[in-house]
Amino acid sequence: MVDGEKKLKVVFEPGAFDDFNGTQEELDELIAEITRLAESGELLSLGVPIEELDSDSLPEDVSDWLGSEPAGLDQRNRKLN
Repeated sequence: MVDGEKKLKVVFEPGAFDDFNGTQEELDELIAEITRLAESGELLSLGVPIEELDSDSLPEDVSDWLGSEPAGLDQRNRKLN
């Protein structure tokens, strides 16, 4: 991360992992890895914008979510500085 850049803050919406089928330890490891990737800047550099994905390849719930505004999210939180 370059000096002066703000760290990306990862916030999981309540219920985000309700369908997770692993153990609590596996979930804790997944969350830690996502957080690490965000803090190091790798999350953005390795990510693929959803617009570039074939919408037919996305799970139905993801496609549905893309068409709606997540609860509690406002435009201020969308801007990355």
